[in-house]
Amino acid sequence: MTLLPSSFSSTNTRTTRRICTGTSFQKLALVSLLTTLSSSAAFQPANSTPAFIGSNHRNRTLTRTFTANTNTFKMSATAKPQPPITRRDEEHTVIAGVLPADHPLKSKLIRQSETSTEALLDPPRHIPDAYGWLRDEKRTNTEVLDHLKAENTYTEQITAHLGGLRTKLYDEMIDSIQETDYTTPGNKEGKYYYYTRSNEGESYRMYCRAPVESKSASAPQPKIEWDGTKEAPILPGEECYLNVNELAKDKSYCSVSSVRMSKSQSKMAYAVDYTGDEIYSLVVKNLDTNEVILEDPTLECYGSVVWGGDKAENIVYYLKLDDAQRPFQVWRKYLDGSAEDEMLFEQLDDLFWTGIGKSSDERYLFISTSSSETSEVHYIDLKADAADTETEMKCVAKRRTKVLYDVEHWDGHWIITSNVEETPNMRLMTCKVGEDESQWKDMTMVNDKGEEEKLFDGGYERSLDHVEAFEKYLVASGRFGGIPRVWVMNLGGQGDGLLDVTKSTQLSFDEDAYDVGVNVNYNYDTDRLVLYYDSMTTPPQSLEVSMLDPNNTAERTVIKEKNVPGYVKGQYDCERTTVTSRDGKTDIPVSIVYRRDVMEKHVSTGETVPVHLIGYGSYGACSEADFSATRLTLLNRGMVYVVAHIRGGGEMGRQWYEEPNGAKYLCKKNTFNDFCDIARWLNEEKKMTTPEQLSIEGRSAGGLLIGASINQAPELFGAAILGVPFVDVVCTMTDSSIPLTCGEWEEWGNPNEEKYFDYMMEYSPMNTVKAGAKYPSCLLTGGLHDPRVQFWEPSKFAAELRHSMDNDASGPVCLKIDMTAGHFSASDRYKYLKELSFDYAFLLDQLGLSEVEPTK
Repeated sequence: MTLLPSSFSSTNTRTTRRICTGTSFQKLALVSLLTTLSSSAAFQPANSTPAFIGSNHRNRTLTRTFTANTNTFKMSATAKPQPPITRRDEEHTVIAGVLPADHPLKSKLIRQSETSTEALLDPPRHIPDAYGWLRDEKRTNTEVLDHLKAENTYTEQITAHLGGLRTKLYDEMIDSIQETDYTTPGNKEGKYYYYTRSNEGESYRMYCRAPVESKSASAPQPKIEWDGTKEAPILPGEECYLNVNELAKDKSYCSVSSVRMSKSQSKMAYAVDYTGDEIYSLVVKNLDTNEVILEDPTLECYGSVVWGGDKAENIVYYLKLDDAQRPFQVWRKYLDGSAEDEMLFEQLDDLFWTGIGKSSDERYLFISTSSSETSEVHYIDLKADAADTETEMKCVAKRRTKVLYDVEHWDGHWIITSNVEETPNMRLMTCKVGEDESQWKDMTMVNDKGEEEKLFDGGYERSLDHVEAFEKYLVASGRFGGIPRVWVMNLGGQGDGLLDVTKSTQLSFDEDAYDVGVNVNYNYDTDRLVLYYDSMTTPPQSLEVSMLDPNNTAERTVIKEKNVPGYVKGQYDCERTTVTSRDGKTDIPVSIVYRRDVMEKHVSTGETVPVHLIGYGSYGACSEADFSATRLTLLNRGMVYVVAHIRGGGEMGRQWYEEPNGAKYLCKKNTFNDFCDIARWLNEEKKMTTPEQLSIEGRSAGGLLIGASINQAPELFGAAILGVPFVDVVCTMTDSSIPLTCGEWEEWGNPNEEKYFDYMMEYSPMNTVKAGAKYPSCLLTGGLHDPRVQFWEPSKFAAELRHSMDNDASGPVCLKIDMTAGHFSASDRYKYLKELSFDYAFLLDQLGLSEVEPTK
């Protein structure tokens, strides 16, 4: 359940633990991993280590040389630090398949989905799980916590000499960021411009707004006359309506989600998480009186909130979580307490996540429930009733197995994206509101030859991810040629019951590879579209284009470009190429960025250079060729930065992700093979680098990628960073009690079933460490409160690596667990940069670059 770093995008979002594909509400349905309870052990006291399947209760009480409680480091004055010795329980196993009849949790553990037709393993298979005792769901077990502290201590000792380098890297990162800054103001219905601010020395953002002087929603972008200080307003009349720094005071973690304004813009709702476990509280505030209308810490919910209709400012909709932290219920809350909270929808199928949102014209509330492969959307007409109540819920189309669809509304029509009839990518379809799926038809346009052609037919050439409606236009986001694309479709027939596309334009840009997408656009009735744009050498921009003529560069305006102090674009360059995979027929896109002087020297002399290779490759999520200011610390030290657009992502369309030629289910190994093939190309064919100079990195499901790759070919790499890595694949995916696991069966397969068990065991990093092999230096990170990839996964993998590899020949294996964070690392932006500085200092040190000074 991977999170996607900010550079990733997926079907309808730019975020992604494991990240999901499918409809727009399951974008973050990432995998959270767990293990299965013991068939032989009795129930444990609440504060004890849980009993796992196949464990022998007596073995957990055996005397041992080292425990986490008594951990000492055997060091002489000159000896290097030694890692903590993690005790092994060789008899402990996890059961995959049919549970024994006497298993105490047989009636509670789900072994497969209700719709699965695959046979369960019978007899069951036992998976070795010698470090299963590290699983502590309550985060209270003293032995486990002491072990994590011992691991952190060892990592601190191994990296103690890097304190100066970390400080230098951190200072460089800070110097490349304009600390006091603001985001692009957006005009919301002619009332206020909305934006956020960040101030030097403050860790979190401030949500601000300023009145629109002309009171017009079509007013041009405001002229910013700001002196650059945090005291001065960005726009006249500025007010801060939510200061996250105040919320975070005396908190070790603070994440605010879903800040939403009511229709009158006099009330604000948001969700806040203070632990990193992604369980949010709901807060509602009256901005006119500064009164907090709702703040109930006992109301635990998902991080989404939606206001009722125009005349229903007394209503908000929110989502509740089940025991596995799956959003499964939609509730309506009456803020004045005139009625009890009302549950509108409940999804009991563990494969399906539920989400809420509004159509672009705010006419309909959509309730979407979806798995990775199947979806269903319900709707409520928010304008059908003028009172503080909403009308009944209806279904757009009943779910059909392996049919995904998403819905937008335009002038009495549903605008539908769907893979119905098994198209490899999404089709663009339509029908009238109230019609069922039998009335869906492809949207078409008459081309220059007078022929009617489908706008998006779901074929292999173009992928369609999302559609947003405006009064006179539809804006589609997708991919073509492996690059993100935006299309603007001009509409005719408004108000006459007809839907007629008169023109469709794919936006073009000068650079060969870039990242582009639709930015926040508040107003439905507008001819102007705001986009975000960047590339590996172009800092992020907010672009405004005319939807009437979107490729007219004279009508394009850069509203704001992110200032990167000290950055000189001409000193850097990037390129896009392909690498042929080991199957001899698949071309894998690769994006490369570097300093020009570094590459010129390499080309002219043939000298190899250090390379940092990253990848993800799961959930159909895309690794984009985007900009990173913090990456400059590596580039300026002579490193080349490479992004592997491997299968399992969606860069080349859904076929890059789905079976039979993508990287899902029984073709998942394509992800790891592609990555290793690119590494081998860099080392052997391109001769750009050597294994000793090649470092690799991945987070979440990307951590699985790194774990599987160093097991497959440890000789290819010199150093590896595994961030919150999903590495205990089989043990986790057998256990339905672990958050998010059931929904992940449609990503990896279910190892409880005969069809998938052996294949998953062949790549699961925890089960494929090579005994006696020389491994690269490894840094594994995790968050104690991570619900997507539990902290015990990197902890177990670090122990298994040390146990099995050739410790004399291999690099160090370091584990760093953040005891106050979850899956997404630090919420404090300064702490985040310190964590990143730690990672990069480790990487540079292991590659022998710790003394290299950056080139200015």
